[in-house]
Amino acid sequence: MKPKPFRPESPSGEGPYVRDAATGLVWHRCPHRTLYADTDRSTVVYHANYLRYFELGRTSLMRDAAYPYREIEAGGYVYPIIEMGVQFYQALHYDDPMWIHTRPGELERVRLRFDYIILHAESGVEVCRGFTRHCALNARGVPVAVDPKTVHLWKMFPQP
Repeated sequence: MKPKPFRPESPSGEGPYVRDAATGLVWHRCPHRTLYADTDRSTVVYHANYLRYFELGRTSLMRDAAYPYREIEAGGYVYPIIEMGVQFYQALHYDDPMWIHTRPGELERVRLRFDYIILHAESGVEVCRGFTRHCALNARGVPVAVDPKTVHLWKMFPQP
């Protein structure tokens, strides 16, 4: 199935944030290039490596929002993935440049979600869309409410 159009536009031409001209949603983006180690024998990116790309997008967003994971963990919180999903539209190959787009999704009392779109950086073709859902845990592994700074980030992230 063909994805809905995603047309990222950068208001300033620089920086890590873009707005989707089709929906008005703001996304954080970071560049990456496919490594040889990411591919399988058929020369395409092995499907599980897209989760690593999602992690790169997620950690880059949090770092650029001045709340890196290191600080979250120092505050006594961890956010393991409890659910994920990916829809693939086109394969990436060795040395392909990509843009990883990430934005905060749903926010619940003890869970949160990140949404992702990966584009081939040269052609602009959409490679995949996905999400990860996380549960807030304290250092002992007990579910707790999402920490206040993360809640603030979700509420302050630009909306259309």
